Amino acid sequence: MTQDSSNRESALIDPTARKPLMEFVIGHARAVVATCLVVIVAAGVWGIGVIEDLSLGGYSDPSSEAARVDDIVDAQFGRTVPDVVVLYTPHDGRSIDEIGDDVAADLADIDPALLTRPPTTYWNIAPALQQGLRSFDGKSAIAVLTLNGSEDHRVKTYLSIKDARAIDGVDVQFGGFSTIIDAYNAEARADLIRAELITFPVLMVLLLIIFGGVTAAAVPLCIGGLGILASLAVMRILTSFTEVSVFATNIATLVSLGMAVDYSLFVLTRFREELRRGSTAPDAVRATMSTAGRTVAFSGLLLVCGFVGMLIFPQAMIRSLGFGGMAAVAAAAFVSLTALPAALALLGPRIDSLSWRTGAAERGDERAERFWGAVATSVMKRPLIVAGAILALLALLSAPVFGVALGDLDHRGLPSDSPARIATDALFTDFPLANSGVTVVVRSTDGAAPDPRAVQRITNDIGALDGFAAAAPGGSAENYAVVRAILSSPDRTEGALAAVDSLRDLPVPDGTRISLGGPTALSQDGIAAIHSTIPWMFAIMIASTFVVTTAAFRSVVLSVKAIGMAMVSLAATFGVLTWIFHDGHGAGLLGITPGPLQATMSILILAVVFGLSTDYEIFLLSRMVEAHDRGESTRDAVRIGTARTGRVVTAAALLLITVTAAFSLSELSMMRLLGIGVIVGLIIDATVVRMLLVPALVALMGEANWWLHPKAPPRDSPPDTRLEKDIEHAG
Repeated sequence: MTQDSSNRESALIDPTARKPLMEFVIGHARAVVATCLVVIVAAGVWGIGVIEDLSLGGYSDPSSEAARVDDIVDAQFGRTVPDVVVLYTPHDGRSIDEIGDDVAADLADIDPALLTRPPTTYWNIAPALQQGLRSFDGKSAIAVLTLNGSEDHRVKTYLSIKDARAIDGVDVQFGGFSTIIDAYNAEARADLIRAELITFPVLMVLLLIIFGGVTAAAVPLCIGGLGILASLAVMRILTSFTEVSVFATNIATLVSLGMAVDYSLFVLTRFREELRRGSTAPDAVRATMSTAGRTVAFSGLLLVCGFVGMLIFPQAMIRSLGFGGMAAVAAAAFVSLTALPAALALLGPRIDSLSWRTGAAERGDERAERFWGAVATSVMKRPLIVAGAILALLALLSAPVFGVALGDLDHRGLPSDSPARIATDALFTDFPLANSGVTVVVRSTDGAAPDPRAVQRITNDIGALDGFAAAAPGGSAENYAVVRAILSSPDRTEGALAAVDSLRDLPVPDGTRISLGGPTALSQDGIAAIHSTIPWMFAIMIASTFVVTTAAFRSVVLSVKAIGMAMVSLAATFGVLTWIFHDGHGAGLLGITPGPLQATMSILILAVVFGLSTDYEIFLLSRMVEAHDRGESTRDAVRIGTARTGRVVTAAALLLITVTAAFSLSELSMMRLLGIGVIVGLIIDATVVRMLLVPALVALMGEANWWLHPKAPPRDSPPDTRLEKDIEHAG
């Protein structure tokens, strides 16, 4: 880089400016690195213990109508909803009637305190009801267990009793909601281990290619490892105040590793840029942290803005994923703003040591600047055509999103060979009436006890509805009556959901009203709560992002544009996901069962893609703003900003795609949805949107970009002739 270019690039960056905190980091670099290592590693080792404190539940909305109905009825009559269904199939020549004593003896070993009522089995139920607990072929029978405690406690109870349920000569399988949740949690833990084993080696190879040397490549990985450890410690602290799902560890690993590597890439690239201008190591750190470090700080705030909207959902699992994401981002930003600059101050020019060829990294940076500068120049020649074509393409990709539907967790999201899925499929096929059904609470509108004739009429009407096998009175209290309705389809399936919808529309006698409970109604209420909360989530994300980006860019127009680009990326991402996961295009290749998008992971994708979109926007626009502040014209600022950050943004996206790819290989459909969703969002945003659409729109808006932005001082140094010549040469 020429001296003129160096002077102009640093016109508003005074490397001699002394900021107390950064001066402390530079002056005590060795002590800062050592302290960060010791404290974060110790905290991380302590944080690993969070695994024991994580919740296995949190999928339901505790404030929903269905939850309130279940609480009221359970308090009065005891809990009756089955949590675990045990399927017995003798294979030693005995019939199901002949194994009854063995089953009874085995179930008698379960601590009664763990159950709300004795097990209901084919062998102890009234003969008139036995048919519902026996398979169609008569070769299998079931026992139903109703567990005590919260959702989390019930899953942990299942874990404590399942291994002891073994009978000689009998195949014992487990189905039911608690079984399905445990299968998801077990697979999530396996995914985490597999992701870490795959991701680190692949990241090292990519970083070697990007940086051209072992030392520079190793630094981001070390920062990423520290970020993971720090995030685990933060999550363990959070478990003292709120429920945190076991899936939060997966999200913390994904986000902390990905963002720590991305932040390290951004800071390290700027640091080496400053060194090549002839700055000393301390001055290079000062200049880097006053520019790239400031951007990282704002980026961390933007990603937190993406996750903070998740905290208003009623489901504990969604909130805990938001907490996990926030903890991971905060940890990654903290390590990148403390340990990383201290390490760079110690390494100085040695950051380029152990390179396979002298000057390889610098030549790579120069080639990337020429390429992306030429791309920006080409885009700005016809910005209206480029912007129109890209927006049309994104509109096409977004079109399927209008047919999207959100769904709850079910057994179909498990691997096809999962024991829980196999057992649940068998229950659905051979025991369609063995479901929890619907609990209907009948009340009078005046608060008095409901008229028995009205209750009987409602009972008869429910039994006559399509999708219901039977309905019968289930007891009464002072001011309400209970009707138990048996579904013709298994709980939470499409048939059950349709039946509950028809029940909600059932006309009831004047002066009465009904409320619905049970697993299927609980699932519906949870999805409805998500739908009603999403607009508020967007409002929080947009408002907080506007404040942060306005502070970062000092431009209202650029802030509005950043939010608009994030929304465009989101729409296109969910259009692609709907086309694949909901409509089923390519579902066979991915090994997924088409259906509604899993709601919890869809919310997480919203937060992650929105956060990353604004994150990359701030990376790109910060350099444009920096150039404009030096007195460059809007078009020159676009060209310089794109040239300087094109490689960083695309490399950062590639690295984060690598981290996410391990999760897209998961056997769980919900984790595959997350992985593919983030990958699609990154590809769309970091290439088409960020490197093409944004430069086109900024060029089109011209000086309007800087409305309310402080007026730039006149340029007192010559233009960056090296960059201009390189772009012309590349063109």
